Amino acid sequence: MTRSFNTTGPCIPGEHYMLPPERRLGRVQQLIDQHKYFTMHAGRQTGKTTSLMWLKRHLNASGRWRALWVDLETAREQPDLAAALPIVLENIDRTLRLQHPNLARPEAAEIEAVLGEPANALLEYLARLCALDERPVVLLLDEADGLVGPAMVSVLTQLRAGYIARSEAPFPASVALVGQRQVRDYVLSADDRRALSWLGTTSPFNVTAEATTLSPFTEAEVHELLAQHTMDTRQRFEPAAMHRIWELALGHPWLTNALAAQITDLDVRDRSVAITVDHVDAAKETLILERRSHIDSLIARLREPRVRRILEPMLAGTRLPADLLDDDLSYTLGLGLVRVERGELQIANPIYREVIPRALTWSQQISLHQPTEWYVRPDGTLDMIKLMAAWQAFWREDGHLAADGFNYREAGPHLMVMAFLQRIVNGGGRVEREYGLGRGALDLMIFWKTERHAIEVKLRRDTETEAKALDQMAGYLERAGLDDGWLLLFDLRKETSWVDKLFVREVEHAAKKIRIVGC
Repeated sequence: MTRSFNTTGPCIPGEHYMLPPERRLGRVQQLIDQHKYFTMHAGRQTGKTTSLMWLKRHLNASGRWRALWVDLETAREQPDLAAALPIVLENIDRTLRLQHPNLARPEAAEIEAVLGEPANALLEYLARLCALDERPVVLLLDEADGLVGPAMVSVLTQLRAGYIARSEAPFPASVALVGQRQVRDYVLSADDRRALSWLGTTSPFNVTAEATTLSPFTEAEVHELLAQHTMDTRQRFEPAAMHRIWELALGHPWLTNALAAQITDLDVRDRSVAITVDHVDAAKETLILERRSHIDSLIARLREPRVRRILEPMLAGTRLPADLLDDDLSYTLGLGLVRVERGELQIANPIYREVIPRALTWSQQISLHQPTEWYVRPDGTLDMIKLMAAWQAFWREDGHLAADGFNYREAGPHLMVMAFLQRIVNGGGRVEREYGLGRGALDLMIFWKTERHAIEVKLRRDTETEAKALDQMAGYLERAGLDDGWLLLFDLRKETSWVDKLFVREVEHAAKKIRIVGC
């Protein structure tokens, strides 16, 4: 069988290129040896299920444990306790039938009896199960964060009760709650949080203190994964192409595999052709434009208010609000949308930096009639002067009104200019963005063939001055190694007329040539 890069479901040895799952589990095996209850959280399609299936096989093969990997997906979004608990118990019983067919398990009549009292059903079932085998039970509950409302409260409460009493009655030695979020983010209503007030301590459930996650691939591991394809097919990834895959995905397992799969399965099927940086960049564009399942899941998260409260200031370059809940930040970090690097909050990887503004501005992009060829000179270079004049005309006529319609309203001007530029530049180049909390500005770089055009977007309010914007722009140009660039200065003062707002002026500032475009 020919192996392939996997983007659908858990990786299967012999079928997929894959790295040893145990590398990414960190302290998980130690926590199990210590009979801990804990959470393991990571973003969507980051290898949680692959890791759990390996862990289950490894623990059972040791002969020391009876390990059960139980998928709770079918109980997702089922708040009613009487409806959810039978699904949970059936999933555990089905797992036993499939994974341990020769071992004893509670009889059907016993299951029916415990379901008579759903509030204690899981507690009683697990106690009876653990009494049937001298080996300690390890329960790996996948998709645990899909449970909601009273069902989630009851499951956690019953696990807690069993944990407390396990020195006197049989109960799982270790339980892992696995999902995209930490346990404090599982339930959101005020009533549910009051019911689970005990989760705010490190005892007795220990899930807050013992929260683990899966680390991304290192650059060396990305190279190792890609090298498996070369070993099987003799098709070579150029070193710069391997680095570009790492650079774009920053070790995210699905994104890494998706880029490689797009190239090797569809774009460059001739195994004699070496894979280049251009192939990688083309694959990245395809993933974004086709909105594969993982990308669609990401886009759906952008509509959530908790996520918007984190991302909107990042898009606008402002600071996080003073009244922001730590849970909102923890939630967005747990989803894998953002990360903390050198003490600063950043979008998780360059592909997400592309996806987020494109997704938020998609409807505006496709409604713009701005053919790329209008802005390309006969020699193939990009006519930035013409492009900026067209932007000003669009902003005055329609853009300022459309910007008010974004759900991310504070970032409306930034999103609108990104939609405009993306619509034009995607015909032959790309736009890259940097996000900086607290800078009050957004850095953009247009890559067009061999050209680079730096743009900074700045909102002018009563407290913001042109001088400050010029300082920031000059700093951006210095970092980029450029001598000139464009500063888009949005004047949001209501009393200022369009005649005064719209202008183009060229200035020399800190040895840089800056064209100021009033908006």
